[in-house]
Amino acid sequence: DVFLALAQNFITQITHRISFTFSIGYRHQQTTAKRVEEVEFDGPCMKTEVPGPRSKSVVQVNFFCDYEESKGNYLVDVDGNRMLDVYTQIASIPIGYNHPALTKVMTDPKNMGTFVNRPALGMMPPEQFSEKLVNGLMAVAPKGFSRVQTMACGSCSNENAYKAIFIWYRNKMRGTPEPTPEEVRTSVINQVPGCPDLTLLSFMGGFHGRTLGCLATTHTKAIQKLDVPSFDWPIAPFPQLRYPLGQFERENAQEEARCLEEVEDLIVKWNQKGRHVAGVVIEPIQAEGGDNHASFDFYRKLRGITKKHGCAFLVDEVQTGGGSTGKFWAHEHWGLDDPADIVSFSKKMLTGGYYQKNSFQPDKPFRIFNTWLGDHTKNLLLTEVIKVIKTENLLDQAKRSGKVILEGLYNLQDKYPHLLSRARGIGTFCAIDVKDEDTRNNLILKARNKGVVLGGCGTQSIRFRPALVFTEHHAHLFLDIFNDAIAELK
Repeated sequence: DVFLALAQNFITQITHRISFTFSIGYRHQQTTAKRVEEVEFDGPCMKTEVPGPRSKSVVQVNFFCDYEESKGNYLVDVDGNRMLDVYTQIASIPIGYNHPALTKVMTDPKNMGTFVNRPALGMMPPEQFSEKLVNGLMAVAPKGFSRVQTMACGSCSNENAYKAIFIWYRNKMRGTPEPTPEEVRTSVINQVPGCPDLTLLSFMGGFHGRTLGCLATTHTKAIQKLDVPSFDWPIAPFPQLRYPLGQFERENAQEEARCLEEVEDLIVKWNQKGRHVAGVVIEPIQAEGGDNHASFDFYRKLRGITKKHGCAFLVDEVQTGGGSTGKFWAHEHWGLDDPADIVSFSKKMLTGGYYQKNSFQPDKPFRIFNTWLGDHTKNLLLTEVIKVIKTENLLDQAKRSGKVILEGLYNLQDKYPHLLSRARGIGTFCAIDVKDEDTRNNLILKARNKGVVLGGCGTQSIRFRPALVFTEHHAHLFLDIFNDAIAELK
């Protein structure tokens, strides 16, 4: 009874806070009116600089948040500042803060047992576990995949995907899944042949996580890797495209051809010296490394190279998956019938894990395993997120909002060519470069103090990662505030 009373009170408060549409005088043309039923604020409201006095009084972080007061596309901090969030917890909020569909799941008494008890899913899953996977993760599985392995986060998703690749490759090499007695004996003392000297090829600028295996394939900032032992694995160059793309088609094609040639050369050389390249891992867009893009043709040709040399192809969709590019999976833009062997995910998917082809399923239990293997409560929430995405056509919304963002960024870089360049993006997965790192960081702070939360990536880029409920209305509002912040730069 107490639980139900609290739940009803919470829902009542949320209902009373629903805001209605009214004009706030846009400078950008508003193409879509706000829906009356949105659980949303009318715009930013700044009371202090961010971080404010309450955030500063606790500990030095970006700022402390009041998540109970946050709604939709707006994040509220403990000092009462209300900010339009175009970063969304490092791209991990799918349908905004405190969405009614998710609060309903949380306050439904039938779900209490699921939230109170966290099962070891690999050993004792709840009765409805398979049903939730079918209605959730498998309902949005990339084409060609019928298996999913759940995990807790992006790093452990990739880490275990790497293990699955090595197991698959080793079974292929020996021609049987049955190890020899010598392999069994040497595996527990970290020696060959039980621990084979296999490698994974990754790309400069890639970020795949912070666990040991993932760090060996992460090549962004030194602070992420410094003092940590790493594997000696091959690293290929990622294409450094020149913008605007239409003016540098020949140069960019040459750059991509150079990188592909280096990939194939590395695979051949490492195989020849007995350190076989078991797989290649890549992001559809290098996010943390600077929102680096390559053409869809580059990925198609890269896929051909992996097939030619018998390497697994792992597409890391931890940041790009979940709909922000206008398709549920960014690799769907490539137009390939067989784009990957494994696809990892996390962030907007609320839980972690990876989809895999049947041949990558380990032949014995406990080869890919940990206590929780994810979090079943996130499967409940994800099922509702997917319903909202489909019923509200949020993938199409991402395309429309992304078009407004990107056109606005093009206009801003034309207006401020001494400060901004290389505007780029697919859907709302957009970025722009600032002239240097210090100016970039200063611009992010100015925008935040005017009511917009942004995030940096690479050495001088700002990345834009709104939720899927980010409409043209919010895009125009963001661009106006962003313009004001840029105008204050010296």
